[in-house]
Amino acid sequence: MANPTTSFENSLKSSDTEEQIDIWFYRPIGYQIALFCAKVGLRPNPVTIISIFFGVAAGILFYYQALWINVIGMLSLVFANSLDSADGQLARMTNDKSRLGRILDGAAGDFWFIAIHIALCLRSQQEGWSVWIWVPGVLAGVSHVIQSAMADYYRNVHLFFIKGTTGSELDSSRDLQKEYDAMTWSKNFGMKLVARFYLNYTKMQESFSPNLQQLLGIVKKHYHSGLPAELVTDFRAQNKPLMKYTNIVQFNTRVLFLFLWLFIDQSWIYFFFDIFVLNPILIYMIVNQEKVSKYFYQKILKKEANEFQGV
Repeated sequence: MANPTTSFENSLKSSDTEEQIDIWFYRPIGYQIALFCAKVGLRPNPVTIISIFFGVAAGILFYYQALWINVIGMLSLVFANSLDSADGQLARMTNDKSRLGRILDGAAGDFWFIAIHIALCLRSQQEGWSVWIWVPGVLAGVSHVIQSAMADYYRNVHLFFIKGTTGSELDSSRDLQKEYDAMTWSKNFGMKLVARFYLNYTKMQESFSPNLQQLLGIVKKHYHSGLPAELVTDFRAQNKPLMKYTNIVQFNTRVLFLFLWLFIDQSWIYFFFDIFVLNPILIYMIVNQEKVSKYFYQKILKKEANEFQGV
C-alpha cells in the first residue's frame, strides 16, 4: 500500500527531467489516479496495460474524418498518457517496481503510436493519397521509436548521475544478456521473448551513444560506493540543459501538433513533422550528449592519470 504521507513531489522522478506540461497537467492527474489505485490495491502493471487499450483506441478513432470522433480519440489519448504517468508514480509510491513494469511502460507508447500511424495511413488513403503514404508513415514510425528510446535513455542516464541506481532505471545490455541467457525457452518462454525484445531495445540505445558507454563504463568501474559530489554537481550542470530536448521528442510536443493537424483535417503532415522536425532535434540531442559524455570521460581519465603520478 502507498504511504498516505507520500507527497506529490515524491511521486516524481526528478524536477530536472520533468516537462512543465507534465508537472502542471499529467502528473497531478496521474497522482490522483495513483492514490486511488493504491487504495483499491491495483498494481502498476495493470494500469499500464489499461493505458495501452486507451491509446490504441485513440489511434483507431483518428482513422475517421469526423472531427467529433477525433476529439474523443484525443481525450482517450490524453487519458492513456495520464494512466502512463500514474503507473510510474504508483510504482514509486508503493515501491512496487519491476523489470517487467519498465518494459511494459516503455512499450505502451509504442503500441499507441503503431495504432496511430496505421490509422493515419489508412485515413490518408481514404482521402485520396496513394499507397505510397505508407513510406513516410513507416519512416515516421521508425523515427518515433528511436526518438522515444533515446530520450528515455538520456533521462535515465541523468537520473543515474544525480540519484544513483536507486533513482534510475538505467539498464545495460551486458547485464540483460546474462539474465536472458539464464532463462530457457521451455520454462520461461514468455519472459524470454520479452527479454529478447528489451535486450535489442537496450542495444539500440547503446549503439547511438558510444561516448556515453565509455563514460558509464569508467564510472561503474571506479565509483562502486557512489559518485563523488563534485562529479554529480558538474554533470548535472552540463547535462540538465539537454533534458528539454528529451521532452520535445517525446509525447507532448508531437501530440499537440498531431491534434492541430487533425483539427485542420491534414493529418498526413504529422509524418513529415516527425521526420523533418523531430529527427533534427534528435540528432542535435545525441551529438550534444556525446560531447558531454566525452568531456567527463576525459576528465576522469585525466584525474586517474594525475593520481597515478602522485600529482
